[in-house]
Amino acid sequence: MFRESHWTPREDGGSPHVKWVSVVAEDGSHAVVGRFPSLAPTPAGTAGGRCNAPRKTPAIIRTIDHVGQACQNPAVRPSYNARDICNPTLSSTLSPAPTPTTQPLSLVADEMRTVDAVIQQRLSSEVPLVGQVAQYIISAGGKRVRPALLLLMCGALECTDERRHSLAAVVEFIHTATLLHDDVVDESTLRRGRDTANEVFGNAASVLVGDFLYSRAFQMMVDAGNMRIMQVLADATNVIAEGEVLQLMNMHDASLDEAGYLRVIRAKTAKLFEASARLAAILAGADEALETRCADYGQALGAAFQVVDDVLDYEGDAQELGKNLGDDLREGKVTLPIICTLQNCEPAEAELIRGAIENGNTEHLDDILRIVRQRGGLEAARKAAAAEAMRAVDAARALPRNKYSESLVQLAAALLERRS
Repeated sequence: MFRESHWTPREDGGSPHVKWVSVVAEDGSHAVVGRFPSLAPTPAGTAGGRCNAPRKTPAIIRTIDHVGQACQNPAVRPSYNARDICNPTLSSTLSPAPTPTTQPLSLVADEMRTVDAVIQQRLSSEVPLVGQVAQYIISAGGKRVRPALLLLMCGALECTDERRHSLAAVVEFIHTATLLHDDVVDESTLRRGRDTANEVFGNAASVLVGDFLYSRAFQMMVDAGNMRIMQVLADATNVIAEGEVLQLMNMHDASLDEAGYLRVIRAKTAKLFEASARLAAILAGADEALETRCADYGQALGAAFQVVDDVLDYEGDAQELGKNLGDDLREGKVTLPIICTLQNCEPAEAELIRGAIENGNTEHLDDILRIVRQRGGLEAARKAAAAEAMRAVDAARALPRNKYSESLVQLAAALLERRS
């Protein structure tokens, strides 16, 4: 087993270059772990199997030391150790390697059309405004990763239970309800490239239709006729709500550390991914050990997804993202790129960043973007996302080997490459 890296210049010839990182097994099979921007290629960065981490990044590499306090289940602690990222085990590999153009969700495209039909059917309401607001946000599109995850996991476990499509719709309804509420709390004006529902219909309508989607989801849970399914989804919804409140409490707090950040994203984002994967195991009648592996995959995938999302808020393109760059800073959210940057920057730079967070001020956004890039905040955060993705890959490799479990591995890698 060895690690392979190569550098790809940007199309415009500028910086940062892009570092593609793969892990390669003795039989030649390999899996792309991710790509990390850097100000300049450093040939010595791959010598001796060591990562070329930015200055003072061990503070974030050691995030694992804090995860036990942030998670209720210490058995699922991620490893952010540089050695684990650079020298993964054979269980972290799969052939063929995905590329940025790979579409691992295409395997369930036909099933997702069935889910879309269920969504449209169950959005019906005798109150016109409910349908208008719900259709507005649902029709905005999105990646639909959570319901697709449930279907992919069902495929990996060879589960053909007809309830899978309805439960996939339930997961999407819960997610959509959180988006409606989030945009009101965050006072967001742009999502998926167009005005948010609260911007179009007002805060009251958005909150109430979000409540409708939650209640409709619970009606559909009852239809499944399985108390275990209801327990998983009810618990997940409760944890998500707690995560949102916790994030609200952390707003404008520049002292938030990695442990606090991880606690929030494991609740508000990773929990629904975890529940989606766990539901597939329940439908398949899996034993406790297999159900836990499925849940581990979902939690790790969700954490990686959120970390990358937070990275894109500082290095993405507003048109690609479909939202305003720097929204997290404006809202006073302290995310992993900022936490990593504050551990490496100069006192004057830290003072500028802290002032922006505490006041929700984007007046110096360009300067802060430059500092985050130069001080290794983005690279360190992407490495943390890659560590979570590797954990998801390990969990997927423990599943029955088939085209669906292969797609789950590819999905973990593809999420690291997303630009929106």
